[in-house]
Amino acid sequence: MEELIAKRYIKAIKGSSDATSMENMLTIFSTLAQSFKDDKFVQIIDSPNVSKDKKLEILLEAVKSANSKQINNLIKLLVEKNRIGIIPALAEGIRKDLTASTKTYKGLVYSDSNIDEKVMQDLSSGLSKKFDSKISLDFIKNDFNGIKVDVEDLGIEIDFSKSRINSQIIEHIVKAI
Repeated sequence: MEELIAKRYIKAIKGSSDATSMENMLTIFSTLAQSFKDDKFVQIIDSPNVSKDKKLEILLEAVKSANSKQINNLIKLLVEKNRIGIIPALAEGIRKDLTASTKTYKGLVYSDSNIDEKVMQDLSSGLSKKFDSKISLDFIKNDFNGIKVDVEDLGIEIDFSKSRINSQIIEHIVKAI
């Protein structure tokens, strides 16, 4: 539900903003979204005992360094409509919108063995060409027996499991006999 409400706000923001101000908003709202991971902050924001004016004052103080009338007005509107809780969804929506408009995505590569930097670059450039985007990949070593590439914002998940490949080879040999 929050994502749907956030999309409406993002659509309105996008209509009156350029790419630079959208990036600035992403930075501000991502920082605010991090505050929602603090239990004390959430307790204050959700408390009916804290007035809207006090909540507004807290949030405006947090975004004061941005010196943006547009951000201040958006914060005021969110407080007025009791929608402060959508700030994390708003930050995520702005991030997704920016990545889609710039076609710049980040992905992760999982494996139980180390992967050479050259292989990582080849994977990145191959996926970039395939999806007509700029895709950067980061390596995470874990217990996955093979290689798994995940670019969540594009909905891409590719995996090569050693055990699955071995079972497919055995099936192929059995069928050939």
